[in-house]
Amino acid sequence: MIYRLKSITLAMLCLAAGLTHAQGLRIGTSPTLNATETTPPAAVVSEQADFIVAIVNSEPITNNEVRREIQQVLQQLSAQRRPQPDIRVLAPDVLDNLINIKAQLQLARDSGVRVEEAAIDQAEQSIAQQNQIDVAELRRRVERDGVPQSQFRAQLRDQILLQRVREREVEGRVRVTELEVDQYLAEQQTKQDLSKVQLNLAQILVAVPDTASSEQTQALRKRAERALVRAKAGEDFAGLVREFSDTTDFTNGGQLGLREASRYPELFVEATRALAVGDISEPVRSPAGFHVLKVIEKGSAELPTAAVIQSHSRHILLVPNAQLSESQARQKLLDFKKQVVSGQADFAALAKEHSQDGSAVQGGELGWASPGMFVPEFESAMNRLAPGEVSDPVVSRFGVHLIQLLERRKATLTKAQQRDAVRALLREKKYDDAYRTWAQELRGRTYVELREPPL
Repeated sequence: MIYRLKSITLAMLCLAAGLTHAQGLRIGTSPTLNATETTPPAAVVSEQADFIVAIVNSEPITNNEVRREIQQVLQQLSAQRRPQPDIRVLAPDVLDNLINIKAQLQLARDSGVRVEEAAIDQAEQSIAQQNQIDVAELRRRVERDGVPQSQFRAQLRDQILLQRVREREVEGRVRVTELEVDQYLAEQQTKQDLSKVQLNLAQILVAVPDTASSEQTQALRKRAERALVRAKAGEDFAGLVREFSDTTDFTNGGQLGLREASRYPELFVEATRALAVGDISEPVRSPAGFHVLKVIEKGSAELPTAAVIQSHSRHILLVPNAQLSESQARQKLLDFKKQVVSGQADFAALAKEHSQDGSAVQGGELGWASPGMFVPEFESAMNRLAPGEVSDPVVSRFGVHLIQLLERRKATLTKAQQRDAVRALLREKKYDDAYRTWAQELRGRTYVELREPPL
């Protein structure tokens, strides 16, 4: 079983300010905090003589840990062009969050949750792909931002530990009844908040280098306009993406994914505000270049969209155990991939013989799946595949997977599928409350000694 319940994944985290992107991520443990209009100089949070500010069970939290976390929050707010808070107001919230994180990490380690190097490698690769760079460039930028590689990987390890322990401890607390689904659907028939809009945009990006002259910029603008003319004439947008776009991922026709409008850059939202599904914007200028945007989906965030892109895939699942480590499982699946790609073996036959999932008897077949049906790490890897392509090994909470995408289609959800989507939406809403309750209970069982105030 690889169906999604609710997961806190790296895709929900943020990367360092130097990796800001429309879909960008930043590694960090801080939640979004209330900001004031006071903006402190960067030097205010520089390193200084260190001291212990709190003890969590037997582990200390130091003043410089708090200051480094504050620096990350300020960098992220600056990258988002949001007002920065007074660090004297921010510091207690950051310390409180670090205490909670420390308690959760201790629980994870004490209860035997482990993270192998292969899982960290996969997380690193995922972040690089989300930011449309390779792993070497990701590491270069992290080092440039003053974070040693060992520290960066330690942060990733902690994030995965947190993800796994939260999944294990919280998901069993979340239940959605059929009555709740009925009530939700009935409410949405009578009221709909039009301000909560979901968008799925596809883009053609004509990149403009920072050093481009005005003549070069004008030539690149004309290139974007040529793409626009052909798109409006009815040419296949995915084909135009491959021909004109300077992005590195063409497997999904340039689509950026369905999300709340607030999670898109403001200029993208403004450019498509008056457009209907299927319409195409005039070229939009950003620091990255010129964007030609097509509206793929548009609807209310309160109800699942009726039309979705579904994926038909199959997989081979190996579950690590005392006899098979995670690294060995990855290597075994890499060997299977080589056999399939070279034509020496059939994917379905390998799945029937080796897969430890219930789908093995069907050759690993998972059928047609709508977005959100699989756990995020599995779905993210599947979404990057072209039909017929086989993934590298993917680590999820269930084990290690080898995925083959068979085909994609656009489909209209049945009433039963829409109910499933509403059920998943309600689970996500309930998950946040369940998580807060669990975190508070854990905090109540944790010995915390506050010493000198931070800063």
